[in-house]
Formats: sequence, C-alpha cells, structure tokens
Amino acid sequence: MPSLALALKEQLKAERQTVIDRFLVDGKAEQLLTQLKNKVDAALSQAWASFELPPTAALIAVGGYGRGELFPYSDVDVLILLHEHPDAALQAKLEELIQLFWDLGLEIGHSIRTIDECLSEAAADITVQTSLLEARLIMGDSAQFQLLKERCDAAMDPQAFFQAKTLELRQRHAKYEDTPYSLEPNCKESPGGLRDLQVILWVAKAAGLGDSWPKLAERGLITPTEARQLKQKERSLKEVRIRLHIIANRHEDRLVFDIQTAIAESIGFKSTDARRASEYLMQRYYLAAKAVTQLNAILLQNIEAQLFPQMTSPVAINERFNEINGFIDIADDHTFDATPSAMLEVFLLLSLHPELKGMTARTFRSLWNARFKIDNKFRRDPVNRALFMKILQAPQGITHALRRMNETSVIGRYLPNFRKIVGQMQHDLFHVYTVDQHIMMVVRNVRRFFLSQHAHEYPFCSQLAANFSQPWLLYIAALFHDIAKGRGGDHSQLGMEDARVFCVDHGLSEEDTELVVFLVEHHLMMSQFAQKQDLSDPDVIADFARMVKDERHLTALYLLTVADIRGTSPKVWNAWKGKLLEDLYHMTSRVFDGDAPSADRELKNRQEEALKTLRLFGLSDKDHEKLWQQLDVVYFLRHDADEIAWQTRVLYEKTDSPVPVVKCRLAPIGEGLQVTVYVKDQPDLFARICSYFDHKNFSILDAKIHTTKHGYALDTFLITEPAFADNYRDLISLIEHELAETLTAQTALPAPSKGRLSRLCRNFPATPTVDLRPDERGRYYLLTVSANDRNGLLYSIANVLAKYKVNLHTAKIMTLGERVEDVFLIDGPVLDNPRSQIQLETDLLDTLRA
Repeated sequence: MPSLALALKEQLKAERQTVIDRFLVDGKAEQLLTQLKNKVDAALSQAWASFELPPTAALIAVGGYGRGELFPYSDVDVLILLHEHPDAALQAKLEELIQLFWDLGLEIGHSIRTIDECLSEAAADITVQTSLLEARLIMGDSAQFQLLKERCDAAMDPQAFFQAKTLELRQRHAKYEDTPYSLEPNCKESPGGLRDLQVILWVAKAAGLGDSWPKLAERGLITPTEARQLKQKERSLKEVRIRLHIIANRHEDRLVFDIQTAIAESIGFKSTDARRASEYLMQRYYLAAKAVTQLNAILLQNIEAQLFPQMTSPVAINERFNEINGFIDIADDHTFDATPSAMLEVFLLLSLHPELKGMTARTFRSLWNARFKIDNKFRRDPVNRALFMKILQAPQGITHALRRMNETSVIGRYLPNFRKIVGQMQHDLFHVYTVDQHIMMVVRNVRRFFLSQHAHEYPFCSQLAANFSQPWLLYIAALFHDIAKGRGGDHSQLGMEDARVFCVDHGLSEEDTELVVFLVEHHLMMSQFAQKQDLSDPDVIADFARMVKDERHLTALYLLTVADIRGTSPKVWNAWKGKLLEDLYHMTSRVFDGDAPSADRELKNRQEEALKTLRLFGLSDKDHEKLWQQLDVVYFLRHDADEIAWQTRVLYEKTDSPVPVVKCRLAPIGEGLQVTVYVKDQPDLFARICSYFDHKNFSILDAKIHTTKHGYALDTFLITEPAFADNYRDLISLIEHELAETLTAQTALPAPSKGRLSRLCRNFPATPTVDLRPDERGRYYLLTVSANDRNGLLYSIANVLAKYKVNLHTAKIMTLGERVEDVFLIDGPVLDNPRSQIQLETDLLDTLRA
C-alpha cells in the first residue's frame, strides 16, 4: 500500500502541474477546474479499487468537488456511503482508505454515513443539506447513490431551504460589512463573490428551476443577456481565485495586498505612471462583484416569487409606479424609456416611503438597462436637477438612496466624475475602502448625526447637528470631498471646483454654495490643526478662526471632519483625536462669541478652575504654591485645568523629590492611561521613557514635555495598549513602580528594536519625510516626520534626538492607520548650525527607513 500511495501521489502531482502549466498559457479557467477534478477522480478511484469494500458502498464527491470543479488548493470533500453502519473490521479498513487519500497529498474532508444518517444530518444542518445537493458518484454502487439522491430530493423543502440560504447569505454579507469594495476582498465569500453565485444555483436547483444560467434563462428568471453576463463574471472570478491559489501556493481566497500585483501581472495587466497593475486588476474585480451583486438581487427576488407566490394586487403610488408586496414596481415596462426622469424619481419615492423594501426585479432590471439614457441632456434638465436635490433633501433614506444609486450606476451616470472613482483603490495606508465606498460611509456617518436613535454614538456631534438646519449641504460636501482622488493634483482643489459647478447648476444660493465649496476645499484642515498645531497657543486658535470665518462654517467643518475620519477605517478614530477636535471646536467657538484668545485670561481661568478642584480634595489654598512657583506660563497653557489639579495633588509635597515620581491614572478621555513623570532633569530622559513604553508595547498618543524653573522634568504621556483595553487599572501600579525604577537605574539606552512592518506597509511603503523649520517666533523648531508605522518607531526617533542633545518640548503623535505623522517642538545648540541640522535630518531619515 505505501508503494501504491507513492506512485499515485507522484502521478497526481505531475498531472496537476501539467494542468496548471496549461492554464498559465491559455487562461481557460473552466478547463482547469474540470481537469483537476478528473485527475483527482481518477486517483481516488484507483485507491478505492485497491480495497475490497462491500459492493453496496459508494464513494461520492460532495460540496464544490461534487459540483464538478476543483480549484488548485481547495479541499476535496467526499462521502463514503454505506448500506449499514460499519463493524469494527470495516471501520478499520475505511480509516486506512482515508489515510491513503491523505497520503496522495490531498486536503480531504470526509464523512462515513448511511442514507438514514445523511438525511438526519441534513435535517439538522443546512450545510450538510447543501453539500448533498451537489453530490456526484465517483466509484461504487450507483443504485445506492441513486437512492440517496431520491430520498434527499423527497426530503427537500424548497421554501425552507431558500429562507435558510438567504439568511445565511445576509449573515455572511454582514461579516464582510455588506460591501464587495474592501481593499482585500475575499473572492469567494465577500458580497459579489463566487459564493453568491453558488447560492443562486443552490436555491434554484432545490426548487427544480434549473442548475445553470442558461436553464434559469429558459425559465424566464433572467434574460439571455443576463445569463451571459453571469457566466462571464463567474469565469472572471474563477480565474482570479485560481491564480490566487497558484501564486499563494496554498488555499487562499483573500485578495491580499501581498499578491495582488503578482495576480495582475499574471493576467497581463501592467503598471503605468498613473496606476499600479494591481489597481487595474482590482477595479475589474469590483466591477465584476458589483454586477454579481445586482444580478444576484434580481435572481433571488424572482426565485422567491416562484416559491412564495403572492396574489396581491398592485397599489398605485403614482402614474409611473406601483407597490407590489412591499416593493416598488414600474407601472409599465417602458416607464424609464417614456419618462427618463423616473430613473431619479424611483429613488426619491423609496426615500419618501420607508415601508418599501426596495425595487422589484422588473424595476431593477429596467433601470439597469435604461441607465445609459443619463447623458448631458438628462443632466441639464431642470426637472432632473430638482429631483436629485429632493433626494438629498428627503427627510429620511438618504444613505440608502445614494447606495442604491451607486449599486445601479445611476449616480455615476449623473455625476460623471463620481463614476471615475467607483472601485478606485486608495493606497494611503489608512483608508480601507475604495474611494466611492469611503464617500458613502462619510455620507452615512453625517446622516447618523441627525438621527436621534444614534445620538448615543457621538453625543456632541448630535447636539450640534440638532441646531444645523440644512443637513443636505453636508451630504453634498461629503459627496464631493474626495471625488477628485486619483486625477492628479490636489484633490481638495479639484473637488472644490466640481462642487462649485454642481451647486451653481442645481440652484443653490451664493451663501450655501460658498459653504459647500469651503467644506470640500478645507475638509482636511480641522484635523491637521487639531493634530499638528499647538492648541495652547492663542495665535493658532486665532488663525484657525480667521480661516473658518464663523460658527456655521465651524460646525459644518467639525461634523464633516468627524464623519470623514470615521469613514476611513475603524482603526483610525480614537478618543484622543476626538478630544483634540472637540477642544479646537470649543476654543474657536469662544472666539466667535467675542472671547478673543488671551494668554493672560486663559492662564487665570485654568488656575482658578484647578484650585476649585484641589479644594474638593481637601488641599488648602496654600498647598499648591511651592510647586506652582516652579511652573511657568507655558505649563499652564499646555495643560488643562483637570491635568493641572491632578499633577498638583500628586506632586505638591514632592516638589524637591530626590527620586523619580511616576503617577498614572485612567485617561479622562475614556481610553488609555495618562502618565506623569516628575524627576530631576537628566540627559536622554524622553528617549528613556519611550524605551520603557516600547518594551511594554504601549502606543504613545501624546506627550507634553516641560522643565520647571528649578530643573525638574514634568512630562505627561497619553498611552494605550489594545490588549489591556478592558483592564487598564491593573497596569497603573506596575507602570508607576517599573518606570520609576528604570529612571533611577539610568542604565545605557538599549538599541532601538526594528519593529516589523505590517503587510500593508510592506506592499505600499510610505516615503519617509523629515521637515525641520523654525517656528514663527524663532524660539523653537518644528520637526515633522512621516513614515510607515511600526513598533518602536517613536523610541527610534527619540534615540536620534538624544544623540544630538536636542531638547524636546512637545510631541504630537498622529497615527493614520499604517502611517504616522509626528510633530515635535524642539530646540538645542545643534539646531543653530546648518550643517548639523542636515546631519540630524539625514540620521532621522535613515531611522525612518530602517
């Protein structure tokens, strides 16, 4: 038997490679899938024949293998069907057979059952029932196999099966965020993937409606054109999955960044100056997935109508549309041809009638075929422009309307520049959606600010939205804020011009047009100010207020900024960014209320508020004086009243402490820990602290570095560690003890670790940049660095600064997904020498590239 296994394994390996080599030449996906299936059939048949098994036993292919197709590294699922439960001798022989199957180098999924056991398992598990639906005899008793098929068919409840598979489909889609436009989609399981096509054929076969696209067309469930489209898209998806398996050299269904380029080049795409080869591949994939999603909706609805016939009479909505079984239906097959504006009206009606679940398959199909009528003449028609504005201004349903318009390509036809960014990838290391899907997410986020049921998510945004009377202006800004991505040049400037043309064409007032144009042009400004500028500087707030102009612009920009950041990736937003933005909003709002920024007034207010808090903790009006005498104005302006009170409370008796003092608390922002370090100033202090946090895998979100008048460092850090998100309290004592010990020991600084880059960073590396320039007053230098994120990066930067004896005053740490943009306020003698500056910048660049 070992010699048989070895011979069959070598034969199968050679035959399999021949099939793959032929595919790499001719690209015929269906031929490869069939030939691989045939080769495995032959190997399993020879293995089966080498055993003396009961004549009533049968070897049956199930699942995808049973369907008659086998991808290069897919599992081979088989059922050994027996007439009766095996005795010990037969069980041992079957186990030996299964081992032989494995020895052939196959990933075997197997079950050994009688017919009764198959039916029992199928009744309890829809997955088993589905796999048996595609059962195919390989070897053995054909009568036994036929009996299994007959009994499975008799036990099939097509209605229950349909409901179970559509529920399973919805759950699977939800797992993948209901979008095929993830940047690393699963070509099998994601919406619009191969599994969606398989679901259609499963439920159709179970209902006796056909098991192929031509047969479904014969039954009138789809048109012959749609059948050809489905076959073409299926072939395209299969080709991608085959190449994915071959290039990954394993069972892999995710189009991960690591191998997108290799797949693209194997198909024949080539990189250009404008786009990567992988971008061409992925845009083709997204278009195929979009078409599958659309045709899937039509087919499922038509099959459901066959299985659950309802005799409800149409109820007229208007002369062009009816309601049938909760769906909107065209009154006539030629509705969109006779009245092209109805292509927009249907989305308005869906918004105005939330009880409608969607479009009938007839409406969807007719709309899809008529979309080409949306041309320049259509776009210039005042009726159509008014309808589009009514959709944006509808009291509800804006998110669903725009998503449906994107799914049917209507919005891309109506806004030609939007069409250019459908399926366009973004390689900026923090967007996880294509450009069009990111825009839809931002519109959704803005809309949720105006819905009371979502007020708990972002209470301050909801509070501001409640007093903003024209939410549709924000929807327009959201639609256009990234519409110029990928065109070359500044997308904010290009998008601003698109937005201006749209507003003028659609009759917006000068005031409203100006606001939309402002939002599109400056949609990045608020986050850049909040995360890169020193918000304790009154001049920074005054500059921002001048650019924003008034309260209306400020509120609109704040809402769009939060929605935009939240729409990039679940990982990008955090409580610290939220606090920075909210602080900037409040400080700017005070300027518009006539409270111009004043360092003296702000100093007085913060000190008074801190003293009130200290009294609540039982401190006398004199206890703070010794510490505060050592603190200058800059300290009080860079720390809020709560921080001042906390640090005073823990340090007022330790102003001249001979040993390091480390105090830690839960961060007031509700996420992470705030750590205060108070110690006699020493060389390399910032680097030493960063080294400790690096060793503990903490991320530093913010750092405030201050030196007292009598030479003590008073530094404050905001740190997070996702692994301890639910039990930060357990770390407080540990950090206080260990960090104090580290500072006391003053051992040599360890060499920075070379943290591993993520897959995304390896495949789309950000070009490191270092920018060093004096601030406006000439007292300090602003150092800005940008690079791929990795563990230990901040410590590596701190190590370079320590080497050049650079003094650090503040550090703003901004993480954008897989990229960091950090800003440091520094000074030191080395910065007075241009040659030393260049050397410092060079060393920093080397560190960022490491």
